[in-house]
Amino acid sequence: MKRYINKTARGRSEANIKNMVIDSIGAIFLLIILFGSLYTVEEGHVGIKKRFSEAVAQVDPGLHIKLPLVESITEMEFRTRKNVESMTSSTSEQMPVTVTVSVNWTVNKIAALELYRKYGGLSQFENRILDPRFRAATKDIIPHATAEELIRDRSSSVAGIEEALAIAMADFPVVVDSVQIENITLPIKYIASIETKQTEKNLAAAEEHKLARQALTAEQAVNTAKATRDATMATADGRAYSIVEQAKADATAIEVKGLAEAAAIKAKSTALKNNPLIVKLTEAQNWNGQLPHTMLSGGALPIMNLK
Repeated sequence: MKRYINKTARGRSEANIKNMVIDSIGAIFLLIILFGSLYTVEEGHVGIKKRFSEAVAQVDPGLHIKLPLVESITEMEFRTRKNVESMTSSTSEQMPVTVTVSVNWTVNKIAALELYRKYGGLSQFENRILDPRFRAATKDIIPHATAEELIRDRSSSVAGIEEALAIAMADFPVVVDSVQIENITLPIKYIASIETKQTEKNLAAAEEHKLARQALTAEQAVNTAKATRDATMATADGRAYSIVEQAKADATAIEVKGLAEAAAIKAKSTALKNNPLIVKLTEAQNWNGQLPHTMLSGGALPIMNLK
């Protein structure tokens, strides 16, 4: 009896364990289904939904639901991407050159599903479509420019590469944003010749600047001399003018004085002519009261008339 009870208890215990295992498996399966049905797509990407490996739809960023174990999601970035290529080429004067060029491009978000179906993703599209055309456009434009133009003005070559690449990528669901020439490697001898040429230009410019300063200094000296001369001439002219005016004034004074004296003499002459007694009056006015010490012959007194 006891053995039967123990056997029954053992059977119940095994059944309970079995049920617990089944329940656990079921719960795990439900969790797998639940979490396998939910997925998110990150911002800046689109989701390519595949059902049994077939691309069937495209979804935007956010939380979504899919069929677990049946559908899968592959994300594709539609932000601007950058490809860098380093390649050898030659300039218009047949000089070997190595250029490093980059291109920024963007996938057309609406056409992401089409791109995935045709090319299998961005990496394959870059390797099979974009990079070969990018290299071809670069090698087609670089040989049209000289080495000096590549160094001094890259914008013309960049514009040419952008135009050629845009034409080559016109039938694909992408947009070429911009192209940049990152680096240019020229032969060492050519770089040395450029440095020598630039040094000579700098020396020539310095010499021209020196000559220009000397010319300016000479011009300043000439202007100063002219100003001094003009000032001296103006002073001399002023002095000469003063002397002339003074001479004119003196001459006028002498003329006036002479005219006055002449008028006085004329007046005296007229008075003496008209009245002889004035002579006697003048003699009397000028006599000092002394008789002359010298007598004329005959005893007559000179000059004085004592009547």
